[in-house]
Amino acid sequence: MDIYDFKIKAQDGSEVALSDYKGKVLLIVNTATGCGFTPQYGELQDLYELHQKDGLEILDFPCNQFGEQAPGSDEKIHSFCTGRFGITFPQFAKIDVNGENAIPLYKYLTESTAFAGFSGPMGLILKPIVKKMDSDYKNNGKIKWNFTKFLIDRSGQIVARFEPTESLDKVKAKVEEVL
Repeated sequence: MDIYDFKIKAQDGSEVALSDYKGKVLLIVNTATGCGFTPQYGELQDLYELHQKDGLEILDFPCNQFGEQAPGSDEKIHSFCTGRFGITFPQFAKIDVNGENAIPLYKYLTESTAFAGFSGPMGLILKPIVKKMDSDYKNNGKIKWNFTKFLIDRSGQIVARFEPTESLDKVKAKVEEVL
């Protein structure tokens, strides 16, 4: 099984096959518009503008499971992201990434990777919050918070997982290595 076996829901409700992205390097991100990490949208857009021509696609999945920080309809979320951050990368329908309603793509991503650990000052803030939600958080692959990223190579294999506290410079370096 690889990433290309999955279908996802576009904002308009239509189905998109991830096989449409064969041969591309993918950065799959669960996002939220009202989160302390929301400014990462701007950094992700910069990365996209820099490397889309090289075969990078960023796939954005809004999720309201962490602090209810992605309220509103898909249209309102998209309008916020394009208006505030000028995003041009694909943004899909709002999803669940954990639990019984998690979409199959995210079940695959979380079952295939381990928690990569928090870093930096934001990691110190996030650890106690996440620990209250999941006392065993260090030992499972569940998504811990908004802006967790998965890097997929051109053959559809997961090559890296980045927690939201990871610097975008490290994400960029790994993306460039895979490109």
